[in-house]
Amino acid sequence: MFKDEIVSEIHRYREEYAESFNYDLNAIFEDLRKKQAAHRHKLVKLPIKRQPTKSV
Repeated sequence: MFKDEIVSEIHRYREEYAESFNYDLNAIFEDLRKKQAAHRHKLVKLPIKRQPTKSV
């Protein structure tokens, strides 16, 4: 089976990141919110693309 080095690196990083918060999703979420607030000017907000509904 083909093993992609980039995907493996991402999985390894994700595991280390989660482990650093003892796999506590609330702590991870709070950390991500702090990072987002610190770099608010760099975020991109895209409009929601809605699919037109089909009339029946």
